[in-house]
Amino acid sequence: MTEFSQHPEDGIEKEALAKLQEGKEKIMAELRQRIVGQDEVIELALIALFAGGHCLITGVPGLAKTLLIKSFGEILDLSYKRIQFTPDLMPADITGIDVMEEDLSTGKRSVKFVKGPIFANIILADEINRTPPKTQAALLEAMQEYHVTAGGEQFELARPFFVMATQNPIELEGTYPLPEAQLDRFMFNIIIRYLSREDELAVALNTTSREMAPLNTALSGEDIMNFQHLVKKVYVPENVASYAVDLVRNSRPDGDSVPEFVKKWVGWGAGLRAVQNLLLGGKVRAVFHCRYNVSIEDVRALAKPVLRHRIITNFYAESENIDADKIVDMLLSHTSESTSGMI
Repeated sequence: MTEFSQHPEDGIEKEALAKLQEGKEKIMAELRQRIVGQDEVIELALIALFAGGHCLITGVPGLAKTLLIKSFGEILDLSYKRIQFTPDLMPADITGIDVMEEDLSTGKRSVKFVKGPIFANIILADEINRTPPKTQAALLEAMQEYHVTAGGEQFELARPFFVMATQNPIELEGTYPLPEAQLDRFMFNIIIRYLSREDELAVALNTTSREMAPLNTALSGEDIMNFQHLVKKVYVPENVASYAVDLVRNSRPDGDSVPEFVKKWVGWGAGLRAVQNLLLGGKVRAVFHCRYNVSIEDVRALAKPVLRHRIITNFYAESENIDADKIVDMLLSHTSESTSGMI
């Protein structure tokens, strides 16, 4: 394992940070037995897990989105549930329902809440864009508040609570784009792309010649909760925080000093959660790369997965084939690192 290159900040135990990085390496090693050529995707998912966020994974069919998330459920010593989103799925199918029970000895009836699949540590929301917005919204409260309200009563969710949703980017009949409020609950929108020729050949040979290897448990729920508390202590220099704020504020077309391309192509920019996710994700990435401080490079590396689903392009951008990723690239080129934090 690579050694940390700096001394830890006050209040952070070096051994605890090293254990976090060791846990990440264990998970990566296990997942590589099944998932080939997607190390960047796996690392981003792990950053979201250790930061206490949620992931939206976007990709065309056949790129192992579901297999990746299912494998997470095997590696981590946590409860795991899969929810297959379909056009006829109802909110109660996710959160749970009230049922009437009768005591046979007394004849007394009572209402009991039967918990739905949302009451697990890891949730696979498979093909989330195939269900109507009303049902998609059933995840909102759970993802943000970590509880479910039913019949006027709140039910707490188990922690850690990690939602990994998949969606197909191809707009076909029977798909419903996620509302902006729902998208904003996801820390990252991770795009899985086609493999290289070499990796695709390796996957084709391995999956057609042997059974899928079982995976070993790498971390417990207590480990993950400890890591989530630990990473919040990682130091963020003021200039790095200022850079993250400037980057996000430059994405909003109603600002006074935003770039002209934002005013031309962006209908709606990113909000405060984007800044929070850039810095929190940057803390985890810094530890992964054996550093005790968040750097501007951490913020830049996470800019696309954090911002691409929070920047809503307008008609002019679509007509000129400009998507959110291109906007983020231009924002990274436009936002100055040297003047961040200066008045």
